[in-house]
Amino acid sequence: MMAGFSYFRPMQITWKFKAFNKLTIDELYAMMVIRQEVFILEQDCPYMDADGKDQKSHHLLGYDADGDLVAHLRLVAPGISYTEMSFGRIVTSDKVRGKGVGKQLMQEGIRQGELLYGKQPNRISAQSYLIPFYSTFGFAVVGEEYLEDDIPHTEMVRS
Repeated sequence: MMAGFSYFRPMQITWKFKAFNKLTIDELYAMMVIRQEVFILEQDCPYMDADGKDQKSHHLLGYDADGDLVAHLRLVAPGISYTEMSFGRIVTSDKVRGKGVGKQLMQEGIRQGELLYGKQPNRISAQSYLIPFYSTFGFAVVGEEYLEDDIPHTEMVRS
């Protein structure tokens, strides 16, 4: 490495993309743990995670070199949450935050969504403070801010 020069090397993540009925019990358990750790404990937001959409969705699971689940999103089929396909429960473990894993998660999610449904719009309900992050992937704000489980959210669509 040249003096004064550094570059960012993304963490190596192993991705699995599965329909709900193809998840193993251990994968399902790890998925529920990471979502509860972040959304319920870290964000202090008691909410009903089991909302009936997981079974109708595909799940992207990202594992680090230790074999720990460190990233997850669910790809909800069109017509379930919105007329468009949508990402939900987008989450990274605090173990990997700031290491580019969220970016990799979104890139792989977009790739898998296009493989599964073709190039079509994708709607998300983004935590409002993450609007700049989601904008880097082509998502644009399409509505006013609203509270969901006492957390400011904004709808965004990627055309």
